[in-house]
Amino acid sequence: MDIIVSLIVIIAFICFIALIIWLVIQGGVSYEPPEKQAGRMGEQIATNVICEVLRKEDKLFTNVPVYADGKQTELDNVIVNENGVFIIEVKYFSGVIHGEEDDREWTKFKTSSGGNTYVKTLKNPIHQVKREIYILSRMLKDNNIKVWVEGYVFFVQMNSPVESPNVLRTRHDIDNAIHKPAERTLSQQTQQQIIALLRR
Repeated sequence: MDIIVSLIVIIAFICFIALIIWLVIQGGVSYEPPEKQAGRMGEQIATNVICEVLRKEDKLFTNVPVYADGKQTELDNVIVNENGVFIIEVKYFSGVIHGEEDDREWTKFKTSSGGNTYVKTLKNPIHQVKREIYILSRMLKDNNIKVWVEGYVFFVQMNSPVESPNVLRTRHDIDNAIHKPAERTLSQQTQQQIIALLRR
């Protein structure tokens, strides 16, 4: 009798594993680490906030892959308007962040509900957005579009450890960043060239 029960349990377990594998292959189930889920949620929150401040003439692109000079990256948000081209990188960090603007890495401290404090090293997102500015600027230049690209990091949790011109914390910050009057505005033709390139 024990052998029969054991066989039933083993067969049920094998069937369960086979079902999970089949669902993954069919695209019905996929595992996403909690940090990636939080990042996606943060990006959606940020996109919603950006959309609240967009004006009729603004064009927003999300999750834009860009390649230039042997480098590649994906831009969370790119806004194109007469004032210029703006990258907004989104960070949804929980906990307390420590670091300086020029540090290569920052440190995140998060205390669990049980009172345990966890420490994690993060790449400095200001450095990340500066790299993104370089790649997008180079890609535009390679396509004979010479424009100034601005880049910002939007902290959804408003917990940036530094004050920086590259850091956005609020809806008002985003509005100011993408709508501040430029010394030279982009022509409609230039805007359309940039938009066509970002849509590729």
